[in-house]
Amino acid sequence: MAEVSAGLLVWRRRESGPEFLLAHPGGPFWTKRDAGAWSIPKGLIEAGEDPLAAARREFREETGLAVDGPFLPLEPVKQAGGKQVLAWLTEADLDLSAFRCETFEMEWPPRSGRRQAFPEVDQVRYWPPGEALARILAGQRPLIEEALAILGKDARP
Repeated sequence: MAEVSAGLLVWRRRESGPEFLLAHPGGPFWTKRDAGAWSIPKGLIEAGEDPLAAARREFREETGLAVDGPFLPLEPVKQAGGKQVLAWLTEADLDLSAFRCETFEMEWPPRSGRRQAFPEVDQVRYWPPGEALARILAGQRPLIEEALAILGKDARP
């Protein structure tokens, strides 16, 4: 059975239109990747956990920030590896200087026997729609496209 993740697509209003908050994954595999590497802050739903509660928990773990909603469910998407992503759209103009995230450990370099800690996310940033669509993982692009359709003229200040 495919894994299921939950996350939040946070947006904010700007004179030029909406901007979307995306997270760049940490760790050595992602260091030099930009276009097509960013994601909404998300993570696996724990057994018995409410999906929206999981999305809010994962957002806090990956960014150190919290949002209060309201939360609008988006259509689930499936990433290339088969993982299903459940996402909610919410508006929040967050202070990204407070960004912090949890770390994970892995053997690095490979087969070296040494373990190193890396941040789950190494940066978060708001992007205008065109930039967000260019940077987000291909499997998550429909989330931004749906958000843009929902926001329409309402996304303008």
